[in-house]
Amino acid sequence: MSIASDFKEFAMKGNVVDLAVGVIIGAAFGKIVDSIVKDLIMPLVGRVVGGLDFSNYFFVLSDPPAAFRGPMTYEALTKAGVPVFAYGNFITVAVNFVILAFIIFIMIRQINRMKKETPAAPPPSTPEDIVLLRQIRDALLK
Repeated sequence: MSIASDFKEFAMKGNVVDLAVGVIIGAAFGKIVDSIVKDLIMPLVGRVVGGLDFSNYFFVLSDPPAAFRGPMTYEALTKAGVPVFAYGNFITVAVNFVILAFIIFIMIRQINRMKKETPAAPPPSTPEDIVLLRQIRDALLK
């Protein structure tokens, strides 16, 4: 077989296609969770803590270039190539991870619960001729 046909056979296996679909859905789901954390949860956390914006918590590790005239925000400094220790961004990403892990945990838990609730199939009934033969056998043994 040629490499192309071997690759086609490999790529068309069910597991590879399922994995590709899972990665695509996971990436889209990750964007939803990013938005939930960035746009909904972190503003609430910031409000409770006292109006803090975690994305702008950082330490500048070196002086910005002399030509830098932008605001001293995380976005402006990283765009200018200034190294920053962005611990606030890390806090946001960590919260994002915890939420995503919790959602996946709940999903897997529900899937496992649905699998357990499926009743086992009843054993097949004994054919009538077998039942009659057993009755005759039992009558003869008495």
